[in-house]
Amino acid sequence: MAKQSDRRDLFPGALEMMILHSLRLKPMHGYALVKHIQRISDDLLQIEEGSLYPALQRMLREGWLKSEEGVSAKGRPTRIYRLTAAGRRRLEQEVSSFEQMFAGITRVLAVERA
Repeated sequence: MAKQSDRRDLFPGALEMMILHSLRLKPMHGYALVKHIQRISDDLLQIEEGSLYPALQRMLREGWLKSEEGVSAKGRPTRIYRLTAAGRRRLEQEVSSFEQMFAGITRVLAVERA
């Protein structure tokens, strides 16, 4: 598990991109999203509920997600989030933008000392 000093804030749009990608795989409720991202990142990414739920609400308003009432694995009522067609398009845009940014950063880091 990463030490607290090893953790960094996410860049703008990263949380939304991870939510959209995760929901592309399958519909999930909020807690399942948190655990999915944490597990897939080998505990390098810890998403706080105080960040997740406002992001989910923004994404619902944008039409990137839709939600429905459901039941958690423990039998509790919950809200299940699902990706929309607009969300899929947004994910493609976000991934493309991220790949361009990452390529630029990689080029800068690859330059040897002058």
